[in-house]
Amino acid sequence: MLNLVHLKVLAAVARHGSVTGAAKELHYSQPSVSHHLSRLEAATGVRLVQRVGRGIRLTPEGRLLANRAAEILGRVDAATTELAAQVGLQSGRVRLAANASTLSTIVPRAALSLAQAYPGLELSLFERHPVEALEMLRLGEIDVALVFRHADDPIGDEEFRLLHIGNDSIYLISQRPNDTLANHRHSAWIGGCDRCQAELNAVCQHHGFTPRIASHSDDMVVVQAFVAAGIGVSTLPGYALQAHRHPGIHATELTGFERQIHAATYGDPPDPPAVAAVLAALAEAASQCREANDRVADLDKQT
Repeated sequence: MLNLVHLKVLAAVARHGSVTGAAKELHYSQPSVSHHLSRLEAATGVRLVQRVGRGIRLTPEGRLLANRAAEILGRVDAATTELAAQVGLQSGRVRLAANASTLSTIVPRAALSLAQAYPGLELSLFERHPVEALEMLRLGEIDVALVFRHADDPIGDEEFRLLHIGNDSIYLISQRPNDTLANHRHSAWIGGCDRCQAELNAVCQHHGFTPRIASHSDDMVVVQAFVAAGIGVSTLPGYALQAHRHPGIHATELTGFERQIHAATYGDPPDPPAVAAVLAALAEAASQCREANDRVADLDKQT
């Protein structure tokens, strides 16, 4: 069975006469383009491209299919545009996955504004860590993944399109106000998921030590309860503290360590109208949450 993505890759290779040109147009990696071509050859049972020196050219069968692919893709694009114009935002469903801290802060604000502006739009939500959310996006199980990363942390796949909607500060969570990491070189620490623990390790190692992980929890409520009980110390993002704040803990902002929050989509632009509306609502909600995030440290100073 022919796949539209594979046909799109073949049509791009035909237009540019090279894998490199097709990769640039589609914002794919070169290995990804070659992979799609191989899958298409396997599906059709014929050779579609052949190497010529350092480049490639289409076989007669490849040229035939590329011409038909251009026609098919043009008709699909036209049908999509016509349908979007007909349906608009009166109905539709957008599936979104996010981790707990953003799912309990940014997403509810966005959902409220969407419900007011587009009452016919259905928003389906899933709690997932970034790696899982991106895999769901790749498989077509969701339409938008709300993920976090750091400036030097590659997303891992050029086929994702990222909309940077804001940053999230990281805080030291302990029983003392205005605390420092230096006070906890020998303390017991509470670790979380692999991604969060890597973040914790990076923060501590930047200050010259490796944290001794004595307890583990992915739940921001449990982590704060552990800290309040004296079981250990930990780090949490500001959005987690917005979602839940235990009265027995103090939060000290760690400057220079911010998460970047991105709304990820998959495939070529433009986004369907419903997805575009969700992205706009997420960006606006993130801006509002950022203002609340700035008050997290101020709240700690008042306690």
